[in-house]
Amino acid sequence: QVQLVESGGGLVQAGDSLRLSCAASGLTFSTSSMGWFRQAPGKEREFVAVISWSGSSTDYADSVKGRFTISRDNAKNTVYLQMNSLKPDDTAVYYCTADVLILTVRAGKAAYWGQGTQVTVSS
Repeated sequence: QVQLVESGGGLVQAGDSLRLSCAASGLTFSTSSMGWFRQAPGKEREFVAVISWSGSSTDYADSVKGRFTISRDNAKNTVYLQMNSLKPDDTAVYYCTADVLILTVRAGKAAYWGQGTQVTVSS
């Protein structure tokens, strides 16, 4: 059974940083593309970042480019999202997602999703 467990969310002030983690099990992590999405109250889920199985390819939403960094540690079966210069608009539940193809993950159609972790940024 595939499990994606997010952690690291919390309440921070604008300008602060947070690092989210997603621990994966039950899948071949080293050959899986991984991604982060988020959903704010009353809004649709949106793409945040994606990383290829090797870590050599990444992509970001325009709204987070230059502030967020996705990375992975295949030895630990974990993907990270370093979030700097947080803004109130970044407030959302952040979801980890996984699938084989990076385009599938990027499109929000990945087979596997975590339960999410809340990030709240106060102004």
